Order: sequence, then structure tokens, then C-alpha cells
Amino acid sequence: MTDLANSLTTPKNPPARIDFNTPALVRKRKMRALKDRLTRWYVLVGGLAVLGAITLIFFYLAYVVLPLFQGAELTAKKVQSPAWLQQDAGKPLLLALEEQNMVGLRVADKGEVQFFAVKDGGLLKRQQLPLPAGVSVVSIGQDQPGSPLVVLGLSNGQALIFKHSYKVTYPDNKKTIEPQVSFPYGEAPMALDAEGRPLEHIALSINDETLVLAGSTGNQLHVQQVVSEENMLTGETTQEQSSVELPQMVEPIKAIYIDPRHQWLYVLNGRAQADVFSLREHALNGRYKLLEDGEREVSASSMLLGGISLMVGDSKGGISQWFMARDPDGSSRLKHIRDFQLGTAPVVQITAEERRKGFVALDATGHLGVFHSTANRTLLVEPVTDASGLLALSPRANRVVVEEGGQLMPFRLSNPHPEVSWSALWGKVWYESYDEPKYVWQSTAANTDFEPKLSLAPLTFGTLKAAFYAMLLAAPLAIAAAIYTAYFMAPAMRRKVKPVIELMEALPTVILGFFAGLFLAPYVEGHLPGIFSLLLLTPIGILLAGFIWSRLPESIRLRVPDGWEAAILIPVVGLTAWIALGMSPLLESWFFGGDMRLWISNDLGITYDQRNALIVGLAMGFAVIPNIFSIAEDAVFSVPRSLTYGSLALGATPWQTMTRVVLLTASPGIFSALMIGLGRAVGETMIVLMATGNTPVMEANIFEGMRTLAANVAVEMPESEVGGSHYRVLFLSALVLLTFTFIMNTLAELIRQRLRKKYASL
Repeated sequence: MTDLANSLTTPKNPPARIDFNTPALVRKRKMRALKDRLTRWYVLVGGLAVLGAITLIFFYLAYVVLPLFQGAELTAKKVQSPAWLQQDAGKPLLLALEEQNMVGLRVADKGEVQFFAVKDGGLLKRQQLPLPAGVSVVSIGQDQPGSPLVVLGLSNGQALIFKHSYKVTYPDNKKTIEPQVSFPYGEAPMALDAEGRPLEHIALSINDETLVLAGSTGNQLHVQQVVSEENMLTGETTQEQSSVELPQMVEPIKAIYIDPRHQWLYVLNGRAQADVFSLREHALNGRYKLLEDGEREVSASSMLLGGISLMVGDSKGGISQWFMARDPDGSSRLKHIRDFQLGTAPVVQITAEERRKGFVALDATGHLGVFHSTANRTLLVEPVTDASGLLALSPRANRVVVEEGGQLMPFRLSNPHPEVSWSALWGKVWYESYDEPKYVWQSTAANTDFEPKLSLAPLTFGTLKAAFYAMLLAAPLAIAAAIYTAYFMAPAMRRKVKPVIELMEALPTVILGFFAGLFLAPYVEGHLPGIFSLLLLTPIGILLAGFIWSRLPESIRLRVPDGWEAAILIPVVGLTAWIALGMSPLLESWFFGGDMRLWISNDLGITYDQRNALIVGLAMGFAVIPNIFSIAEDAVFSVPRSLTYGSLALGATPWQTMTRVVLLTASPGIFSALMIGLGRAVGETMIVLMATGNTPVMEANIFEGMRTLAANVAVEMPESEVGGSHYRVLFLSALVLLTFTFIMNTLAELIRQRLRKKYASL
């Protein structure tokens, strides 16, 4: 019996035992382990390399951007005490430096022009100006910063105009600068005061062939206009001088300034008052109080580069900026723009830069301040002398020379990026010739007195605006398509639809931008009613088609395989688009007077640009859809079938299972898809470059264009000077994009992990 049981339970031919320790299997296990270790190290090193590269990019951008926010630096050189300056050189009225910082100009009250070497203070040339006998220099004035014209107010009521220039030669291959003095309006002085009283203050301005000359004696104002005309046949130049009659002053005059466009004449008088005259209407524009504090008075003043802004220094170290701007009623008024503080001592001199909207100031205690008007930035305040002196600023604003007590004190000034500050980048700035503070990006212009406008606010706004409208179109379509494809669509149809949608991602964005700018933008402009009708009728048509399909007999509905119902929507969408676009001319004629664009602009008062946010939303939304769809579809399809079957087994409908089980489980992946799509929209360059018009405006209007950070970098980087402020601000734009992407991805990962943890129990 036992043998029978053993025979029944024991197989006749037992399987051979596998020896797992054979040399071949051992080699395979070792090779597999080696591959696993290599793969693990490869992935680890690759991931660390990516993180390291991103970190290096971040630090490199920060390295390029950091100098923007550094202040100015003043380096003193050896003090010079030239013998000619210690002798009978006269009281200095004006100091100036030429372009190369090699030759300095000094104008003395005795009517002598002295040129000296900046390096050692040695006298190069001195020239006596042709003053009438017994006449001395009382006042001095200059044309706007950068102009070589100088005017002297004389003690007999006359004015002498001269021009200083510098001829560069290379004898024996050695650079030599020869200073020269010329008289463009002749060596004979021009009479301003008929009574021959001293001209206490003097100013001039030349515009084309017209010279305006203004002087004052006490509280009386004298203005002359000289028009030069050249005979085209003989080449002779004739000058016609005429007097400009203006209302007279009440208070003693302190300073006079002439607008380079010969529109305004500014007269500072009294304790702290400015009278502004219209040179075109020969009338008083208004009298303006410059200082509210009764204990302060105007102690110094100057015009900035371009002659638009008036800088006023007071007796307590304050400096204020003023310029003409329009009121809401359209009248021009002198406006107080911004303030600076040098110290507590009276400001004795303000000198403007010749190429930027910056200026330097000197107070009575010898403190030198370096400022920039547009950026509202104080870059440096440092003592340079023991008492007040006379300073000169080089044309490149990299040298300062101060004369005090018979000594010349040269300084090297390093101030490479004064026009950039936090407020200038992100806040509203009141720019010259603007009626109010605004956000403006305008990095370059044709004129030399241009005020850089480097606000990143409109570019950042444009970036978010373009991304918003793109996501407004792409997110609903992509997520809905992903849910239907992964959950409801038949597997055979899914295998065809998903690759086609993902193939859209391979389409170059430059092609999409080209198509959007050259075809889509004009087409949308000509079919606006049809486009908006299409956006409204498409969901209605889909819902109506679904309702009709549900009411059809089962014999018809069952002929379509389960999961293939979506194919029926293709002709529905096509028919809806054909009807909407075909009715566009009729709708435009019925409701909008035949032209919807003009109706939007004239009746609604909304600006319409052909390349606008709507075009960007359509084109960039099309480019973003594949990214969102692919990741979201994988997330939904990866939900375990056991959850779906369990929910259906408990009596839930497919729709309830999808909304309450599948979507919650797939929510981390769907959220990641949206964040990746948003990142793609924020960083997109070519589409927004070609389809937006590149107008850096801060308007939420869907019919207006924008300029994004990425597109701005692509457009302006080739034109920027390496190492310049514009160049570094563009790098700052890239840093803002990188920081925004980093913050957005970090938040997305935190939210994704939270969602995963919350719905992990499903």
C-alpha cells in the first residue's frame, strides 16, 4: 500500500534541477549588476550635472547683473599746485575738460582763457579775449551740456560769445591736442542792455540758425534773438538781431535758462521762485514756487542734458528736479518731479553730464555728490575739499577736476551704470516730456540727449499676458482631450489620436509664428464676428450633437463601436466653423456697421492692433496643447484599472468614476502638465516675436499687442553694447525669467507632492 502511494505521488520523470551557480549565469548576474550600477551612477551624475549647470547659469546671470546696482567710486589723484595758477590767473568762472581728459579749460574774470594739461596742471596756452577797454567779465553762461559755446556777460551791458575746440594731430606718431578759441558771431560783443549796466546773469541757446541770448541787470530781463542767413549764391552770412519783449520781473534775478527748442525761458528769482516765459507767445506762462520751506532758498541751479529738466539746489543741501508737463486740461506747467539730498550745507554748483541724465553737485563744505535723475539714485556723496570750489566734469563723466585755493584736484570717477535702480526697473517713472509717471521700455533712440527707459514691468506684464491667453485656450482643450482619450476612447482609436497630437509638438515654433503673423492676424482682423461666433458656437454645437446622438434609436447608436463616438464630432466641428466664418460678413454688416474693427476702436474706444494677444493666444495655445495633452493623458491612463473597476462594481457610473476617482488620482500629473505648459508659454520666443507687434505696453486689452521678456532679449541682445547698462538689463530679464520658472516649478512640485499624498489612499 505504501509503495502504491509513493508511486502515485512521485513523478516518473522528475524535472532536472537548474544549477544557478553555473559560470554562464554567474557572468550574467555580474554583468547585470554592473549595468545596474553604471546606470545608477549615470543617472545620478547626469542629474547632478543638470542641477550644476542650472546653478552655474544662475550665478553667471547674477554675476553679469550685479554691477548694475553698485554705486559710483571716486579716486583722488595727486593734487596739483601749478605756478601760473598761484600767480595772477584771476578768479575762475568756468572749468571744463575736453573729450580725451588731456586738456582743461579755465575762464577767468579778467577775460582770459587758459588751457592746461590735466595730467600735471601745466599751462598749455592762454588767450586774452577781445574785451573793450576797461570792461570786465561779470557773468558767464553756456549752451546745453555738450555744446562748446560760452557767453560772457560784461560790465558794460554787452555779451561776448566764443567757442572752444580741440584739434587732434599725430606728429611723429604722438598724439597732440591743440586747443583753439573761435568767435562764431564775431569778435565784437553784442549789446543787451542799452543803458550799459553790468549783465549779472547771462544765458544763450542756439537752434539751427537761430540764437537766443538772455541777460539780466538787477530785476530787468533782456532777451535778444539773432537769426543767421546764408546767401546760396555768394556764400555770405548775414545776421539779423531783434529784441524779444517779455514781462519784466519783480524780484532780483538769480539765474536764466533757455529751452534748446526755444519754447521756454526759465528765470529763477527771489528766494525760491521760477518765472517761465513762452518765447513763442512772448508771454508769461506762470510763476512757480520752488521751495515750500521758508528757511530755504535757491543757491545753485543747472539744466540737464537736453535742456528739458531744471535742477535746483537749495541752502540746506536739497536738490529738486523740475520740467514742463501738461495738465489734464492740456496746458503746460512747471512740475516738481523728484528730490535728492547732498547734505546739510548749501549747494554751490550743479554740473550736468554731457551724455546721460546724471549730474554732480558740490556744496559749501566741499562734499561732492553724484546723482542720476531718471533712476532717482544717489550714487556717491564724498568730501573732496575743505571748502567750496569750482568743479569740472569730463564729457565721458569719468574725470572730475576741482579748483580750490589755487590748487587743482583731479579725481577719477567710476560710474558705469547710474541709470538703473529698483524703482526705475519696476516702478512708475516720470520721464521727461511725459505728462505723468508711466511704465515704459525704450532702450534706444536716435537723438543724443535720449533718456533711457528701462522698466521691466511692461515686459513682465506682457510675458504673463501672453501666457495667460495661451493657457486660456490650451488648458481646457488639452485637459479635456487627455481625459477623453485616456478614459473613454477606444484603444484602437487612442493609438491613432495620441501620436498625431504629440506630433504637433515637433512643429517648429518659428513656422507657427510666421503663419500667425502673416496669415492668421490679417484673417482674424477681417473675420472678427466669425471668430467670436466660432468660439461661442463650437461648444454649443458639440453639446447639441451629443444631445441629438443620445436621442437616436439604439439600432443606429450601436452601429458605432464603443469609444469611437468622438469621430462623429469631426464633421460637427467642421460644419460649425464653416457656418460661423461664412456668416461673418453678414454679422459684421448687421451689428457692426460693416467693420467690426472700426466699431471696436470708435464706438468702444478700445485700441485694436492687428497683431495682438488674441493672435498670440490662438497660435501659442496651439503650440502648448501637445505638451499639456501628452503628460495629462499619461497621468489619467496610468490610474490603476483596479480603482476604476472597483468603483464601477460598487455602482458608480463611468462619469462618477472619472470625476471622483480617476481625476483625483491623476491630479498630480495633470497639475504637472499645466505647470509645464505654463513654463513653455512663459519662455516662448518666436511666436510672440512674430505675432505680437512687440509693443511694450501694459494693457490687459486682448486686442492690443505686448512684448515679452524672452522676445525682448532675442530682439535687442544683438544690438546692445557688451558690458553696458542695456546689455546687463537684458541679462537681468533672463534672470527674472529663470527665477520665475524656478519659483513656479518649486511651487508646482510642492503642490504635486501634496496632491499625491492626499489621494494616495484611493
